[in-house]
Amino acid sequence: MAKLKILHKTDYRYSEAVRRSAQVLRLSPSSGAHQLVLHWQLNAPGSMRAFVDAYGNLSHLLTIDEAHQTIEIVAHGTVEVLDHTDGESLGPIPAAVFQRPTPLTECSPEMFAFLEPLSSMIRSRPLFGLTDLASALLERMPYSPGATTVAFSAAQAFAAARGVCQDHTHAFIACCRVLGLAARYVSGYVQSSDHSHLPSNQGDSLASHAWAEAWIGNRWVSFDISNSRAAGTGHVKLAVGLDYLDACPTRGVRLGGGEESMRASAEVQSLGTTPTYSPVMVQNQ
Repeated sequence: MAKLKILHKTDYRYSEAVRRSAQVLRLSPSSGAHQLVLHWQLNAPGSMRAFVDAYGNLSHLLTIDEAHQTIEIVAHGTVEVLDHTDGESLGPIPAAVFQRPTPLTECSPEMFAFLEPLSSMIRSRPLFGLTDLASALLERMPYSPGATTVAFSAAQAFAAARGVCQDHTHAFIACCRVLGLAARYVSGYVQSSDHSHLPSNQGDSLASHAWAEAWIGNRWVSFDISNSRAAGTGHVKLAVGLDYLDACPTRGVRLGGGEESMRASAEVQSLGTTPTYSPVMVQNQ
């Protein structure tokens, strides 16, 4: 078990006054089988209303009805995280929901050709096959901050032969779904001594991290493709969805404002690791 302290700041600046704006914020983690939210606070101007979206994510609708040229959003708190390697149970959303491709997670002919030699192992031994797929994707698409944008699809990033965690996750999900496997996009935070694979502040990514979960047997199994590992005690989950658009930290609309600039920073600090002992916990991998 690890205790993580998180501070996430986002600043929007506009060249002209925004008459009104509305954003969906997915910046609040929920307690679950692998994480316990000890404290969490979300601060922003305007009015916020909490709700749970179609994928079970704790979300907030932020509305600002008066003219403004800046928005500052601060999320911070402390979360205890257990190891994720034993997978996660189904939950209220059927796994089959996550078999549907989206424009961001469709395979190109080049991706089909790349996947073909891996498909037999993935079908016969999914855990080992998908682990091989994750490694092959990272080799084919080296981590390259700034090489793509949040608008890139899996096929576009694959063709560019580079990307960041969002691109790796989209490509992995696309390959899973074309083989009939359910896979979902996960947004969140990661604490690591090696920050080389943490995303840069590009567009709406808000310095968050992304990884995938695939439905194998009777559990959701995590694959952090960019960091060549499973999600573990350094990962805090914020939201899940079919792709980035369903799970991104912020998404909204505005009237006016002219040019927009955004700066974001996220800090994840370990407050220590506590060994846990449980006679009923089984670590499968």
